[in-house]
Parts: sequence; C-alpha cells; structure tokens
Amino acid sequence: MSGHDHGDDDRKETCPDPVRPSPVRPNPVRPGVVKSVTSLANPTVKDIRSLQQRKYRRETGRFVAEGLKLVTDAVEANWPIEIFVHADKVGSQDAVARVAAKVKARGGLILQVSEAVLAKMTHRENPQMVIGVFRQKTLRLDDIHPARTTVWVALEGIKDPGNLGTVIRTVDSVGAAGVILVGDTVDPFSIETVRATMGSIFAVPIVRASVEEFLAWKESFPGPVVGTHLAGAVDYRTIPYPEPMILLMGNEQSGLLRPIAEACDHLVKIPMAGKADSLNLAVSTGIMLYEIRRERLVL
Repeated sequence: MSGHDHGDDDRKETCPDPVRPSPVRPNPVRPGVVKSVTSLANPTVKDIRSLQQRKYRRETGRFVAEGLKLVTDAVEANWPIEIFVHADKVGSQDAVARVAAKVKARGGLILQVSEAVLAKMTHRENPQMVIGVFRQKTLRLDDIHPARTTVWVALEGIKDPGNLGTVIRTVDSVGAAGVILVGDTVDPFSIETVRATMGSIFAVPIVRASVEEFLAWKESFPGPVVGTHLAGAVDYRTIPYPEPMILLMGNEQSGLLRPIAEACDHLVKIPMAGKADSLNLAVSTGIMLYEIRRERLVL
C-alpha cells in the first residue's frame, strides 16, 4: 500500500484487552483530597510511574496524560480523572488552580509535588509541570450505531504509537466518527500515543476488536469498506465515498492481512511520482480522510 512507511518503528507494545469504563459514581460526589508529596518512595508515586508500562495500564485500566493542555481538555470533556498532579511552583497559576478545583469537586486526588517527584513519575529529566491519571474508555463493535453521515477508520495491526496518535487527531479534525483497532495493535493509551493525539484521544471514540470479530461485524455494516492496498488498481480520487463507510488501513510494514483485504468493497491506491515507494501510514490516512470528507469540510 502506498500509505505504508517501511521505516516506521514497529514497536512491540500491543493493545491491551478492552477495558470498560468504571461505573459513574452516584451523586453527590464526595470532594477530593489535596496532598503534598515530597518522597520519591511514596506508593502513589510508584503507582503512577508504573503506568508507563503496558502491563500496568492493562491491569488497572488507567493511563497518564502529560501537560496542562491535555489534562484540561480531558477534564473539560468530563473524562474520568482519578489523580491530578502538579508541581508546587505552578499551583498558584489560574489555569492550574481551575483544573484542580474541578478535579477536587469530582472526588479526585490532587497531588502537589516537587519537580524531582514529577521526574520520577514520568521517567523524564524535564517533565511537564502537570499530569493526570485517567480511566481508560473503549467501546466494542456492538456499541457502534452508524449514522447517516459517518466515517469510521479501521486500523489493522498498527504498531507505531506516533502514527496512531496522529490518526486519532486527524479523525477528530475531519469530524469522522471514531477509530476501530483491529487485531494486535499498539496501545492507544500509551504515553506516546496520547501525546501525539494533542488531546483528541478525549474526543474520538476508540473501538477494539479481533480480526474475526471485525470481519463478522462488517457484514452487517450498512455501507462500503474501502481499503488502501499495494495491489489496488483504482486511483483513490476516482471513486465515490458514500457515508456511512469504513476506511480500512493496514500495518505500517506488511499492509492489510489477506482476509481483511478480500473483505473490502474497494481497494484503492494513492499514486506516487517520486522515488519513494511508500507514504507514512498517518499521512496516507490523512490524505484519504480529507478526500472522503472533502465536500463536507468548509472554511
């Protein structure tokens, strides 16, 4: 497929099992607690640090977002937040104080920490001054109720967290419905993926499914499935894209699995004129989405 980047880092971190969101707490919510933490050995510091690893994100159903913008976007989107952490020196800033007040009102834990503690939590020498610990939220295929004008992006076997994060951001930017992760994929809640979404992780529904589940579900989907493939003989600019539909993109290095490619209603290709034989997956997904949504996007 012309949308594959053979040079992308095919990382081994794969998508954890689906995690359902925690039940909504009944109202009224008890106000949260504010604590000051200075010890690097504090158990909560260790717990947050452990969320850098896929194993602990899967076991706990939690993940970390770094930076005031990401955390603010999540809180504004009413994403379930458990812990809000900020450096002592930024606690008096208006934007930080507003987020802390909202988290406290929702029953979350607010930690005021030193930069040394933040560095320990994030494995970074120069950490962001604000981080948040959130509950994961994912959907199943049965949760999808296709609207009359809907585009879902299905990603089969995607491995690079930067690619996934950029695709999620692009899906958000074109007003598409969401992302379906098919098969063995990178974790959408890894710190690298979350960072690459620039906050769109909190606005774009994420669905997880096995290859077998997707192929069975696709049979009842009321619109076409369009895949990009090296074997595609059709210029992607020459076919209509009626909605609802599914855009199907494959693994960065190997492309779509044969059963998935054979299940597509159309296999298209992005033409190339230079010496490069492939495009980055996130770039090719963006090209496809902007063509699909071209008539619906206006300045």
